Amino acid sequence: MKLTERVALVTGASRGIGRSTALALAADGATVAVNYRAGKDSAHEVVEAIEAAGGRAAAFAADVSVYEEARGLVQEVIEAFGDLHILVNNAGIAKDALIYHMEPEDWLDVMKVNFGGTFNCTKSVLEHFMVTRDGVIVNVSSVMGERGWTGESNYAASKGAIDAFTRASAVELARFGIRVNAVLPGFVPTDLVAGLSEGEAAKHMKRQIPMRRFAMVEEVAGAIRFLSGPESNYLTGVLLNVDGGGMAGLGLGRSKW
Repeated sequence: MKLTERVALVTGASRGIGRSTALALAADGATVAVNYRAGKDSAHEVVEAIEAAGGRAAAFAADVSVYEEARGLVQEVIEAFGDLHILVNNAGIAKDALIYHMEPEDWLDVMKVNFGGTFNCTKSVLEHFMVTRDGVIVNVSSVMGERGWTGESNYAASKGAIDAFTRASAVELARFGIRVNAVLPGFVPTDLVAGLSEGEAAKHMKRQIPMRRFAMVEEVAGAIRFLSGPESNYLTGVLLNVDGGGMAGLGLGRSKW
């Protein structure tokens, strides 16, 4: 196992991509801090699943959109496990609406959690990572940060901010031995996009993906695990699409072939 003796903190790890990521990192030997804000029972179920498989984990409550809580979370993890090597900034929310109907709170709340949580946790781990000169940060972004979609302006803006922050922090932190990368999932059937992942909407969207299916959470988690591990030691500032080829095409249509 390639992550033995590594400690990982995964934010928003009680469900969806975060849950799958926590399980994947633990399966490869990492000790995992399972962060949650409201899903206490679900977070403890993730911990129990890891422990049942022979791994080590614990659940930690914190709202990462609040800097003081993010900083306290990082300190608590280091105190509990004695070290920290990997940060996965996964916590996120969506409040979809057309711009005309969007309330100011809708975009601000999304930005605070999605980008704010990423900034807060990144800043919070830096003191430890810079001293040890051994840190990996993986930000969970989205293809929405690179392309537009109706009703997703606030979510897309928050993910675009994460993409820019990933590149800038990778350049800034490389001299301290800290790598920063991001995964950009395409459409993944999770609670966050439940309205788009079923029915006619899902059929329409799948026709626009070269591989003709949505990603599985395990596939996104696999990419995060890769960026967290030694195989990617020379990668930093990378935005890795996990989208079945969706970002590779030109336009939304199909050729006669």
